[in-house]
Amino acid sequence: MTGPLRQREQYAKGGLGRWYWDLRDRRTLSYIGQEKIIVDVGCGEGITLEKLVSKFPDRQITGIDYSPENVEVCKERRLPARLGNVYELDFEDESVDCCLFMEVIEHLLDPLKALQEIHRIMRIGGRLLVVFPNDLLFKMARLACLKFQEAFTPSGHVKQWTPKEMQSTMEKAGFAIVDLQCLPFYFWRCSLHCLVVARKK
Repeated sequence: MTGPLRQREQYAKGGLGRWYWDLRDRRTLSYIGQEKIIVDVGCGEGITLEKLVSKFPDRQITGIDYSPENVEVCKERRLPARLGNVYELDFEDESVDCCLFMEVIEHLLDPLKALQEIHRIMRIGGRLLVVFPNDLLFKMARLACLKFQEAFTPSGHVKQWTPKEMQSTMEKAGFAIVDLQCLPFYFWRCSLHCLVVARKK
């Protein structure tokens, strides 16, 4: 995983980028039902974590991130985040109801191991929400918006996933696919993200 991404700096710029980020988060959080214990694995600087805490104030929510800088940003905003490693999560077996895994898996050298570790900590029937990007479309969109520096900044992504590959890998890790959405459009080739909703078998 990479270091701090300066997510809040990008988010604060507003405009179309912020509108889309909010849309992505709304779609993702809409899949959370009555789950009580929720973990945001790879929470970054806590933008989505902040929305989780606001939307579900009665839940037990924890953000986990590998970067001390990101965790510090979260703590400055009084968000429930702590340092952690996706390959060795500090949770007991079958102790978590819902996990968010948003724009993390594309950075990992061993994504299957990470998904298996998430599977370990989740209760049977627990919900996993995975979001990953379509890198090519992101680059084209940034160029179209004249954001040249962002378009040519190295992403740090180890792998470009497709929806089919993601479904297969999640099933190998012990999850059953519940739903899949390409965002913001129906077709993957013209979408920026894919959201895969799964449950632990």
